[in-house]
This record gives sequence, structure tokens and C-alpha cells, in this order.
Amino acid sequence: MTGATTTVMTFAPIVPVWLVVTAGLVLLGLTVVVVLHRARGGVLRLAAFAIMFLVLLGPYYQREQRESQDDVVLVMVDQSASQSVENRQAQRDEALKKVRAAIAADPSLEPRYVNFGAYGASSSDDADEGTLLRRAMVSAAADVPRDRYAGAIVITDGQVHDMDDTAAGGALPDGPLHVLLTGEREALDRRVAITRAPGYGLVGHDTSIAFQVDENRAASGAVQPVPVTLTVDGQVISRRQVMPGKETVIGFSLDHAGSSVVEVSAETVAGELTTINNAGVATINGVRDRLRVLLISGQPHAGERTWRNLLKSDPAVDLIHFTILRPPEKSDFTPVQELSLITFPTFELFDIKIDDFDLMVFDRYVVRHVLAPRYFRNIENFVRKGGGLLVVVGPEYAGSRSLNETAVGDILPVRPTGTVMEQGFYPRLSDLGRIHPVTAPLTSLSGEPGEVPAWGRWLRQVESTMRDGSGKSDVLMQGINDQPLVMLNRIDDGRVGMLTSDQIWLWARGFEGGGPQAELLRRMAHWIMKEPALEEEQLSAKLSGQILAITRKSMKALPTSVTVIVPGGERETVALNKSLVAGEASGSYQVGVPGVYRIEDGEHTTLAAVGSLNPMEYSDLRASEDILKPYATASGGGMWWLSDMQPDIRRTKENRDQRGRDWMGLRNNQSYVVTGIASVQLLPGWLAAGLIIFLLMAAWWREAR
Repeated sequence: MTGATTTVMTFAPIVPVWLVVTAGLVLLGLTVVVVLHRARGGVLRLAAFAIMFLVLLGPYYQREQRESQDDVVLVMVDQSASQSVENRQAQRDEALKKVRAAIAADPSLEPRYVNFGAYGASSSDDADEGTLLRRAMVSAAADVPRDRYAGAIVITDGQVHDMDDTAAGGALPDGPLHVLLTGEREALDRRVAITRAPGYGLVGHDTSIAFQVDENRAASGAVQPVPVTLTVDGQVISRRQVMPGKETVIGFSLDHAGSSVVEVSAETVAGELTTINNAGVATINGVRDRLRVLLISGQPHAGERTWRNLLKSDPAVDLIHFTILRPPEKSDFTPVQELSLITFPTFELFDIKIDDFDLMVFDRYVVRHVLAPRYFRNIENFVRKGGGLLVVVGPEYAGSRSLNETAVGDILPVRPTGTVMEQGFYPRLSDLGRIHPVTAPLTSLSGEPGEVPAWGRWLRQVESTMRDGSGKSDVLMQGINDQPLVMLNRIDDGRVGMLTSDQIWLWARGFEGGGPQAELLRRMAHWIMKEPALEEEQLSAKLSGQILAITRKSMKALPTSVTVIVPGGERETVALNKSLVAGEASGSYQVGVPGVYRIEDGEHTTLAAVGSLNPMEYSDLRASEDILKPYATASGGGMWWLSDMQPDIRRTKENRDQRGRDWMGLRNNQSYVVTGIASVQLLPGWLAAGLIIFLLMAAWWREAR
């Protein structure tokens, strides 16, 4: 601001304006009469009347102390993700440098530099509203008076998404809008857009996703099929060729419950603008149909109710339960219809519909020719092809009629020695069990190694030895003399769980305080049914704010770092540090732009969605003048491609052109504020009275001669 003094003459009538006008008309009439009649002393009287008229007008000089105000110019700088392609950032930074220098050379300009479109700058990013220029401009100019607004200079690639949203953004400031465009006029770009994707899908059932590949080739360019790849949670499901511009549907199935990240990626094309939008992503929540569980109790016993109550309490479980009340060798000629509600459908269960089950549970089963040998082979094949089996044994497993003597015995983790140990003991977690996802949550009750656990004792266990060649077995809990008590086993594509004691019902009855029988059995069953959260080897990533928390769980040596692949393909290494939880390492990564982040450790891959899965910002990354040009033209501003030139800045008057071929104008409003006022009467009252008396006396004297 600069100061200046200005003097002006103004009027303050001492009577109503109409009376001043009337007096003026009378004075004018008298002047005409005097001129026509040439009366003596008439001029002197007119002079007296004129002074009286001036007194009525109340003339005075007003001296104002003015402070000029700087004009405000908005400099809007695009910080959106689209600025990261080509050489747009360098163009933007160089243009901003020149604009800063030009504005700094003009002391009458007050610049306001505003960044817009940066991810994480506002809550609107998660709502995927794109790059918001109008909203940023309106907010920046909200406190700027119209007579101080010089105009706006926008440095962007032209891809903004709220210019038509007048309701949310408000009216643009009244002044020239000049646009400096980064990027190149013509650019090849291939894009993948997800057109239809279900929110939910049944595990093991067919579902589908619809997408479209778009690319802007030259008019002469021939349209060629584009190779695309469909991945689910980082695993390749399908590869095929699709035609650009046409919707394509690909079917697949989910293999686990919970959220799955489905990605459709198109092969890159030489010379394209960027690869950041060559993939479209959707999240589909896998929902299990009701789990079909077959529970076979070999004989009535106290622990039978524990299993039944556990499985029946789960609304997601469809339980089929059979208890063998009487073996064939103990027939007393009682009709079968009096021993059971339905006949045991062995052929239907273990031959025709065996693959319909998700889990089979054998609880203290005794081989008594109820099931034919071929049925046990069917059960073995069922497990090897991906099915689940949970076996709980008691004293019968030590005898000649145990499951160990069937084909099922080949997939069980232990073989009996023939000894049943009858004594009280505390089930204890093994070293492996303390870090295994199935039993790790029990460590708070198990105490430290050597301490007495906070749960009750069991009273019986079958002595056994580990079986060689039956798969990969993990002993999670130990019993008497460190004998294996709770085991998990992988058999080809299937899984087996086993307990070498039938005493878990004591926990259910509260014996010596009871124990976590429901949690243990539930987690074992879900591990057998391949619940992802219970896998021994896990790589996961969870977004909290703008921090990506990375966790690696392993039963082996933990990796010291992982690789994060950001949207666009850049790779960064993130260090992992051992956490307080055994078998776990963690690290963090500051996300920059929305999209899908891929995390790899050499063995495992996981995906994390940041912000919107398919951000509006990536829908079209080509620099364009189409969106902003109508607004620039309507405001009197101009538009220039920085790849061609950068215009100079000139100060202009409001009613003059605001742009030229190589210059852009900022309005010079010359606004000011009055800081002080001083008034001086042009005709003081005493002087007016003296003049009037003098002139009237002179007129009388002239008339007397």
C-alpha cells in the first residue's frame, strides 16, 4: 500500500434541495430581467443574491488521505497425481518460478498461491471427487472484494472435475482466468475401466467381473486385440485377448471368505502416456455358503455333546450328526427302526455326496464294519483333493479297531503305540504352538513355559509317535511326557487336525476351572477349512490414515524387508522390524497417491487399496484444454500450452482486453481506502454576510444617483 492526499470540492446544502433549486431559478429570472432592463444597481443586487445562493449550497473543500490497496491475484497450482506423468512436474515448477518472479516485480500485486488436487489434502479424497479446482478457487477468493480481485493464473494439465458443480463449488471470482497447460497436446494412453463388479460372491461358486479397455490411437491406427490378465489377491486366474472399446466379462470363483482384491490389467503399449491406469481394481467380499459338516460319533460318550453344542451354535454351519449306538456284532434282534430315526446312509454320505462336505469330524470312531474299507479310501481321497478332516481319539485308537488300521490312518499325523496313559496332566503349548495362528491367542492362559496354565487338567491320553511321510505335521500342544496332543497336518491339497485325547469335554464342564475348548476347536476347524487369517505364512497390509502398516507372520525366519510397488510401477524397499509378538515382523510405508499398492517379500504377495480403487484422477490422464477453455474465454482470460510458450504478465484496465498472443492481463483496479478527512469551508458565514451587506449598500447608493 502507498499513501496519497486528494482535495475535492463538495457541497452540503443548509436547506432542502428543492428550496436551493427554487432559489437558483429565481436568481436566474432576476438575471434575465436585469439584463433586459439595464436597471441601475441591478448587477450589484444580483451579486448579493448569488452569494446568498452559494451560502445555501454550503460549498467546502474536502481533503482526503488515501491508502492504495494491492490487487489480489490467485495462483492455482495443480498437485494432483496426473502431474506425475510425462514432464509435467518440471513444466509446472518452471512456470511457477517465472510467475513468482513477475508478481514479485510488481509491488501493487498481492499473490495467493494455492495448491489443489493433492491426495490427502482433504477428506474429499476418499470420496473420489477428483481434482477440485472450482472449490479451491472459491475458497481462496472468499474474502477478496470485487474491486481488489485482479484475476487468476491456473497451472494445470486441464484434468479437473468440479467446474460444472456450481451448487457445491459456488460462483467463480469475477475476473480473468488464465490457464497454463502442462503436458503435450497429443498422447497415446491405454486405460482399463471396471464397468460392473459384484459386492459379494459365494466362495467356491462362479462370479464375474465386467470391464472395458479404452485407448486413443491416431485415426489411421488399426484397432488390435489387447492382452489382459485377471488376478485375484495377486494370483493369476485368467489371460485373454479383448477388443478395445467393448465390454468384456470374465468369470472366476473365490477360494476364501473375506475381502478379495480382483485386478484386471492390460498389457502396456509402446509410447503410451503412463501405465498407472492400465489396471482396474474391484474388491469382492467372499461369503461362505452354509458350511456342511459331517460329525460321526463312534459311540456315545461325555465329549459328544461338546462337539454337537459347538457346531450347532454356529449359524453358518449345516451339521449332519450320526452316533453309532450299536455295532453290528452286538445285534440283539431289535428292529433297526427302533434304534434310529433314519438309517445310516453310508453309501450316500461316503460315496455319492462325499465331496459336498467341507469338513468331516470323527469322534472316538471304532472300526466295526459299519463303514466298508472303500469308504475310508474315499475319505482319504476327499482330503487329498482339498477336503478337511478332524479326528478326536480315545482308548479305541490304541486297539486293533482304530482308524490307524484303515486308509484314513495314512493321512493322520501320529500312530498309536498301543498304550493309554491314565493320569491327570495339563495340556501345554509347544514352542511352535506359541506362535502358530491357531493357538497363539491361548498364550495368555497358558503362562510361560514351565508354569501351571490357567486352565484345568485332562485325565487321559493315547500314547503315539509321529508318522513319517504323512505330510507336514505341526504339534501345537503337548500332554503327558511331552507326547503330541494337538496336531495339524497338510496332506496334498487338504488338511487334517487331530487330538490324541478325548478329555476336552472336561473344559466344557468347568472341571478345575475349565478352559478355552470352544476357541481351540473353532480355530482348528477354521484352519482346516483354510481360513486366510489362520495361515502360518501371512503377508498383510492395512491402511491407517496415510500410513500403510505392513505385517509379515511366519513360522520360519522372518524377512528383513519387503518391496512396495506403488501405482505406476515404481518399486520401493521397506524395512521390517521384529515386533513384540513372536513370529511377526512389521513395517510402515507413507502412501502418496490413491490406487492399488502391491507388497511382495519374494514368496508372498498382498494388495492394499488406498483411497478409491479406480480414482477419477486416473480415468483420463491426457492433458486437455477442453474442460477449462470455455471458462477462461468467458472470463476474458486466455489459455497457453507451456510446451509452446509461457506468456508475460501485464497490468490492464477493466474495460480493456485481458489477454494477447503472448501476454496475460491482470486487472489494475486502483482501489483505495480513506484513512483521514479534513474539511474547509469555501465561503465562511462572516465573510458571506459582509459581502452581502456591502453589495446591497452599494446597490442602494448606485440607485440614488
